[in-house]
Amino acid sequence: MKSAELLADALGRVKEAVHEAVQGLGPKQLSARLDEEANSVAWLIWHLTRVQDDHLAELTDTEQVWTADGWAAKFDLPFPLDETGYGHAPAQVAEVQVASRSLLTGYYDAVHRQSLRFLRTVTAEDLDRVVDAGWSPPVTLGVRLISVIAEDLQHAGQAALIRGVLQRRAH
Repeated sequence: MKSAELLADALGRVKEAVHEAVQGLGPKQLSARLDEEANSVAWLIWHLTRVQDDHLAELTDTEQVWTADGWAAKFDLPFPLDETGYGHAPAQVAEVQVASRSLLTGYYDAVHRQSLRFLRTVTAEDLDRVVDAGWSPPVTLGVRLISVIAEDLQHAGQAALIRGVLQRRAH
C-alpha cells in the first residue's frame, strides 16, 4: 500500500466516524450541549470539517470548499468566512446551529472528496516537503495530514460520545 493510499484509508475512517456520530440526531440534539461549557455535536463536526477544509486548501493553494461551493451561505453562521472554530468560546460554540444532519454530512463529504482528489496526486517524496517552517522541527506535508486526521478522529469520537449520552437520556 502506498503512503497516499494509507492516508486516504484513514480519511475514509474519519468519514465513517462523522456519519456515525450524527446518525439519528435531529437539529435539537445536534445543537445540545452536555453543559454550558461543552461543545455540541454540530459544532464538533462543523469544526473538524472546517479545519480539514482550511488545511487542505492551504496545502493545495485552492479556495476552500466552504466558500467555493457555497457551504458558508448554507450554514449562515455569524462568523467571518475564514473562521474554523479554533479557540471558540462557549458562546460561539452555541451559535453553531444546523437545520439537519445532512447539512453537516454534506459539507464533510464535499471536503472529503476534495481531500481524496488531492491525495491521488501525492507521492511519497511529496510527504517530506516542508509546509510550515515555523515549528521545530518544521512541519512536513505528511505530518500535517496526520495532524488533520488525528484531530478529526478525536472530534468525531467526542461527537459520538455526546450522541450516546443524548440517546441514553432520551430513553
